[in-house]
Amino acid sequence: MNLEKITLISFGYFEKGLLDKIEKEVEHEFLLPVRLREGHLDLSQFFEPSRRQYDGFRLLKEVDSSFADENDKTLGIFNVDLYIPILTYIFGQAYLNGRAGIASIYRLRNERYGIFKDEKILVSRFRKEVIHELGHTFGLIHCFDPSCVMRSSTYVEDIDQKNHQLCRKCRELLGIQP
Repeated sequence: MNLEKITLISFGYFEKGLLDKIEKEVEHEFLLPVRLREGHLDLSQFFEPSRRQYDGFRLLKEVDSSFADENDKTLGIFNVDLYIPILTYIFGQAYLNGRAGIASIYRLRNERYGIFKDEKILVSRFRKEVIHELGHTFGLIHCFDPSCVMRSSTYVEDIDQKNHQLCRKCRELLGIQP
């Protein structure tokens, strides 16, 4: 990898310390320095009133064109309900082998499903989603290893069942020693 760093850009408010925990996990997984910064966007222009959700494709395009650097991988972090036209909702998305991705914490909270708040589970789910989307920016496709963070996730239960690390095969594809 000939990259300088990974940049995580928060768009909106996140609980104190949440992004710091994610930052350390991402650094450990990809062996690159991670920089946290705040971004500012008028999210109303990405809102689709008929769905009461935010257009993930348009947000991804905006993060890529306005916030991503050429020698970095950039992930926009949101706290809104994302969709793409062919899916009811998404946890995130990224350009395969590109420089940008997005992830949202919105559907990762237990409270959305009538379950008691659990900060530990929330952090676990979010770090997996962030690492997963960054994996796509590094060129990784969905993995068939059930424990790999690159396995596809349709529901939060799918996220809960996988590890927060890349499997041996995915690490080898990136040239990271297992």
